[in-house]
Amino acid sequence: PWMSSAAIRTAVTGPVGNTLCAAPIAFSAVADTSEGSDTALTIYSSAQSGAISPDQYRNGGQGQNIPGYALIRQERNVTLDKGHTLIRFTDVAAQIDPTTVSFTSLTDPEGTRVIEHNYQFDLVSTEKLLEKYIDNEVTVEQQRGDKTETITGVLTSTVGNLILKSNDGSVRIVNGYAGVKLPKLPGGLITKPTLVWDVATQKPGAHRTRVAYQTGGITWWADYNFTYSEGKDANSCKLDASAWVSILNQSGGSYNNAKLKLIAGDVQRAQPVAAPQVMMKRGRAEMAMADAAPAFEEKAFFEYHLYTLGFPTTLPDNSTKQIELFPAARGVNCEKTLLYYGQANPFYGYGRPMLDRNFGIESNKKVDVYLSFKNSKENNMGMPLPAGRIRVSKLDTADNSLEFVGEDRIDHMPKNEKVRIKLGSAFDVVGERRQVDFRVDTNAKWMEEDIEIKLRNQKDEAVTVIAKENLYRWSNWRILKGSQPHEKQDANTVHFPVKIAKGGEAVVRYTVRYTW
Repeated sequence: PWMSSAAIRTAVTGPVGNTLCAAPIAFSAVADTSEGSDTALTIYSSAQSGAISPDQYRNGGQGQNIPGYALIRQERNVTLDKGHTLIRFTDVAAQIDPTTVSFTSLTDPEGTRVIEHNYQFDLVSTEKLLEKYIDNEVTVEQQRGDKTETITGVLTSTVGNLILKSNDGSVRIVNGYAGVKLPKLPGGLITKPTLVWDVATQKPGAHRTRVAYQTGGITWWADYNFTYSEGKDANSCKLDASAWVSILNQSGGSYNNAKLKLIAGDVQRAQPVAAPQVMMKRGRAEMAMADAAPAFEEKAFFEYHLYTLGFPTTLPDNSTKQIELFPAARGVNCEKTLLYYGQANPFYGYGRPMLDRNFGIESNKKVDVYLSFKNSKENNMGMPLPAGRIRVSKLDTADNSLEFVGEDRIDHMPKNEKVRIKLGSAFDVVGERRQVDFRVDTNAKWMEEDIEIKLRNQKDEAVTVIAKENLYRWSNWRILKGSQPHEKQDANTVHFPVKIAKGGEAVVRYTVRYTW
């Protein structure tokens, strides 16, 4: 038959591919993909905290760039002869790791064994199909304006252009063609990755078998949607929380009515050498969960957490799916914090005292907004939270619409721990930091620095701002005096909690002495 170049290019998935599948292939048994088959998968994510960029959803199925993998387990019925039987499994993921494949007979696990295992991935394409006809006669069709020209000859090369040798010994280079006529369909072509086993058994007949393997190109993460409402004062608030699991499948395989499990935690995997870098309180909460059973059942599993979906689901190739992780938790108590970090850049130890008076005097004016809550049962939460992105919205009472107010990422968060997320920077509260004085005596080995912080509040209500300071010039320091009490957070960080009246200004001054 005539085949256009476009038709040949679609041979993997189009009608031509189906025709090629009909080519005779010798085998003794094929896996039964009827109702007797059963699929289960456990997905592991190596993505950074938070959702993957939506651009990766639409990258044409380049699953090798997806930061995650899955363990696939498929049970199928096969019929085995006594002695050796050749079995082909064709419905496997294109991103399979063939070194992880295992085959087991559940009917006769002791008496059935695999003698040889093969993974065939030389898929049909335009180039591979034409390569089968090197040194054979083909007919090429070219369009010349309104006319069609046919060229017949022995195909000698397919690299770049088609090179045909005619009966008289002349050679014709065909640059571009409208169609190619092949005498027949060649054997040995496959349209999808195929696992092939040589299985030996002394128990002929029907066997229930299990195939397991790992595949890349599939990952998952958690998405949290929080609704914010004001509390009894400027620093208290309430949250209504819901959580969803997002699954991205670009593994090159589809999983129909599959049992689904998710592993949350940092599971160690051996990395290939020189791998390329790729540019992851009883009350209202319990009443809410009683309204609808959770989709996932959570439990501790080794040093990780395992989430098992309570019903089968289908994950088509090149698709995303969202499933509720747990029912909405309402009335979660939270705290809103305004934090001013006046130093423009973070500073770390430099191995020596920093005597330059101009070091670190650049000022940042932004006051950042944080929300924090305790992930405890008493606070209407209390479930392990997989790493993911928290999106926060607030109700606009003018039209009862939810408006987005900020988002942040969290790492895996156990229960009873405090969760803290950054939403953005305050519009009506600003800060200013400056160095008032600097003194140093290198002989006596000390230096002193006077710092002034001004905080202005243009809101119609009083606010509390925490002024955060890093004492970065040297490890030995002592605050000699300050206009407000300070709280030491760690070896080089202090906080100055400051209350500012509406439309007012507050000033923090302190003197720190370093010795070495």
